[in-house]
Amino acid sequence: MRKLLLFILPLVGIALGVFAGTALTGGQKEAKVETEQDVPEKKKEKSKSKSEGTSGDHEFLKMSKQFVVPLLDGEHLAGLANLALSLEVAPGTSEPFYAREPKLRDAFLQVLFDHANTGGFDGAFTMSGKLDPLRQALLDAAQHELGPDVVHAVLIVDIARQDNY
Repeated sequence: MRKLLLFILPLVGIALGVFAGTALTGGQKEAKVETEQDVPEKKKEKSKSKSEGTSGDHEFLKMSKQFVVPLLDGEHLAGLANLALSLEVAPGTSEPFYAREPKLRDAFLQVLFDHANTGGFDGAFTMSGKLDPLRQALLDAAQHELGPDVVHAVLIVDIARQDNY
C-alpha cells in the first residue's frame, strides 16, 4: 500500500496543480504577441516605480512561472499553495538573474516546502506579519544565489491556497 501511495501521491499533486493552473487562468491559453506598443513587464514595473517617486536605483524582475507548493496533512495531500514572486534588484542585473533563475527557483522551492511543512500556510496565513518569516527566508535564499548587493527584496505579488475537500 505504501509503495502504491508513493506512486499515486505525485500524480495527484500534478493533476491538482494542472487543475489549479487551469482554474486560475480560466482555462484560456494566453498568446502574447508583442507589438511596438507593448512594453516588457519589467520595464513597466521599473517605469511605474520611478513615477511613484522612487530614486530609480532598483528594478523589479518577475519570476517566469508561479510556484506550486503541495500542502500535506500527514501523508495526505490537503491542498496546494500558489505563489507568484518578483525580486527588487539593482539595475542592470536582469541577465545574471535570468541566467541563474533555475538555481534560484530551486532555492525558493526548498524555502517554500520548509514553510509549508512547518504549517506556514495553515489557517489565516495572510494575516499581517505571518508572511514576514517567509519573505525573509526567500530574501536570504536570493541573496545567497545572486549576492547581497544585488537583491534588495523578494515580493509576494500573488498568493492563493486551494484546499482539498
